[in-house]
Amino acid sequence: MDDKPQETGSGDEARGQDQARGQGGTRGREKTPGRAGRGRRVWFGSAAAGCAVLGGVLVLVLLPGERGADGPPEPAAGALALAAVAGGVPASLPGLEALVEERERHLEEHPRDAESWAVLGAARVEQGRRLGDPARYSRAEQALRTSLKVRPRDNAAALRGLAALANARRDHPAALEWAERARKLEPKRWTTYLPLVEAYAGLGDGDAAGRMLDRLKALRSDPAVMARAAAVYRDKGLRDDAAAQLADAAAAAGEPAERASYLEQAGQLAWERGDREDALGHFREAVRVDPDQWAARAGQGRVLAALGRTTEALGAYRAALAGQPLPEYELELGELYESLGGRQDARVHYDLVRSRVRKAAAHGADGNLVLGRFEADHGDPKAAVRRLRTEWERQPSAAVADALGWALHRSGRSGEALEFAVRATEEKHGGGVRSALHAFHRGMIEHELERPGPARRHLREALRINPYFSPLRVPQAKAVLERLGEPPVGEGPPDWS
Repeated sequence: MDDKPQETGSGDEARGQDQARGQGGTRGREKTPGRAGRGRRVWFGSAAAGCAVLGGVLVLVLLPGERGADGPPEPAAGALALAAVAGGVPASLPGLEALVEERERHLEEHPRDAESWAVLGAARVEQGRRLGDPARYSRAEQALRTSLKVRPRDNAAALRGLAALANARRDHPAALEWAERARKLEPKRWTTYLPLVEAYAGLGDGDAAGRMLDRLKALRSDPAVMARAAAVYRDKGLRDDAAAQLADAAAAAGEPAERASYLEQAGQLAWERGDREDALGHFREAVRVDPDQWAARAGQGRVLAALGRTTEALGAYRAALAGQPLPEYELELGELYESLGGRQDARVHYDLVRSRVRKAAAHGADGNLVLGRFEADHGDPKAAVRRLRTEWERQPSAAVADALGWALHRSGRSGEALEFAVRATEEKHGGGVRSALHAFHRGMIEHELERPGPARRHLREALRINPYFSPLRVPQAKAVLERLGEPPVGEGPPDWS
């Protein structure tokens, strides 16, 4: 490879990724059912690098001697991961490890290879996300900034990598800035729009996210685009459309890690609407396809707890935390223990929420949302308000509005809290997502303000959306509804927004 800018071309990019996805899985796992015979040979020009740059996108390679004895050659795990990273789709953990090791070896001999620095950075971002390891984000940033230092101009790949890194850190303003810079260089490169859509969604700008999605869909239609569309539809409250997109994405996905990711997202969508069996089926299939799909194991924990299978639920959460130790999993497991009367066990996990957020912050990751939620319910609500106000000023999404409103309520400021609860639940204010937790929070705030009609309506809505949304909050919602009783004859649903 050299350091000269390459010509862009979406057609070459598409062909390179279609070739990559036609190959089999990694670590000896079975290929996706129904995809036998779709393998295609992938040729290359650089044995040292293990990849070629064609039309600005990295294309898979096979080193000499890697041809199978009785059929087309199977690409190495690192080559499959390289195609996934280039296409903005989930990659297997073994493949990412192989890719990182190969890039590091190559860069020892070719330290001015800007493309390889960008690939290394993007792979480390994905490792950090898959492993819940924020230290990988710092190393990813170092690689991506080195790529920009080597090639300060016309380096859209490094800019896209920095956008993906910022999204992974929940720094959506920075993600938007990097992604827009990449779009200015390559406005017709479809992969540029993936982090753009995510950044706008994280900033609570659903309209802009929708516009970027439309541009993305005009350039490309594949599983990665379908999954991104599903996230946008979900935020708009269009759950059926989101579910259809994820079903199509999972059916069309190439590698097991990619398919497992879409299955996990489909499981989460089913869980949000309270369909326990459907959610559990998706989560189990995701783990079967890719045993390293830790988010799906956490999803199993949620569903199994809702089904009353407590021992299995605890095991699923522990497995998820062993592979992907995220503070939100610690919070969920702590609340499950608390709901079972295990306050001592709950406290252990609550303490870990704080320590994991501190560790992530040391590597540039923003844990204000999860820590604010934790402090509001289990720590210092006033500290939660301060933290979440800062978050709201930076990235005012529906999720942040909900958390800030709840923190205000918990700190004794329910009148001020209602404004944010309305923002989190009313589509006209950007709160189109159908969330049982958001509806519960609004109902409890209205109950505190002695507004029984709206309180009854929103608490019932929370239980209609998902009757199992929280092992701690569901009993609270039912208890308040019982105290409120049935509405008086003729009482309408007044609009307190």
